[in-house]
Amino acid sequence: MAFIEDWMPPTRESWESVVFLFQFFPLVTVFQWFVTWYGAGKTSGESKLNIPGKIAWATMEVWGMISLLYMMYRVPALNGIDGIGALPWENKAMAGMFITHYLYRAILAPILNPSMSPIHVAVWFFAIVFQVFNGVSIGGWLGGYGPQTRMDWTPAMNYKAGGRMELGMMIWALGFVGNMFHDDELREVRRAALRSQKARAAQQDEKEKGGEGVGKVYKIPQNGLFELILYPHYLCEWIEWAGFWLMAGSGCVPARTFVLNEIATMLPRALQGKKWYIERFGKEKVGGRKAIIPWLL
Repeated sequence: MAFIEDWMPPTRESWESVVFLFQFFPLVTVFQWFVTWYGAGKTSGESKLNIPGKIAWATMEVWGMISLLYMMYRVPALNGIDGIGALPWENKAMAGMFITHYLYRAILAPILNPSMSPIHVAVWFFAIVFQVFNGVSIGGWLGGYGPQTRMDWTPAMNYKAGGRMELGMMIWALGFVGNMFHDDELREVRRAALRSQKARAAQQDEKEKGGEGVGKVYKIPQNGLFELILYPHYLCEWIEWAGFWLMAGSGCVPARTFVLNEIATMLPRALQGKKWYIERFGKEKVGGRKAIIPWLL
């Protein structure tokens, strides 16, 4: 009963506990530096604990958006705010940007992908934990446990010094568009493989061919930042949420934690992913590409 009372609606103390604990999420990701197994994407393997890729992706990614919307709906009343509509436009803009990202990531991306490798239930579970903690953390801050009025934003934004909100929006948009562009480059690899597979199927039965299928056909994309790095979609997502943090201000712990947790989660995967590319395609084809930061890392 105490749990229900603390979360329906969510108290400030409960929210602060989530914000505090989520800062330690990088400790959960430490194993990625030592264990090469990752039950999703290129490194997905056969397992009875696998969940079909598209279903797993949608059901694990959507929880960030759901959690944020719940907090935005319930928190204002606890702070004497007359609903979401009475929040400053900055709060609503940032919430809209967060939701836009996850509408694309959780709903549209699985639809657009020709195929997705199965995802192990352990990866699926930890992704849900990440999304819920992140959605609650950011949603509570935007819902009224952070800035509640325009006057709360003005000192933090320091508009006379250069419009940090507008600059952050532009950085976020640059990262978001870059993320979608490079995602589509990866999708084109599978589209091309699917077209090739259909052409072969017209000549002989696919079962007799004994091939791997479109879900396991890979090549190194060549367009955009793929010319310089192997994981530009990761880098663009970092840029996206760095812009989000800039909008919120350096003192916003939820936004800062989101950026740092993404880096802690994605960086080891990118570095190990580069080893995977070298093992599969050879050093010559990988060339001078770095893993995730051009010319550096």
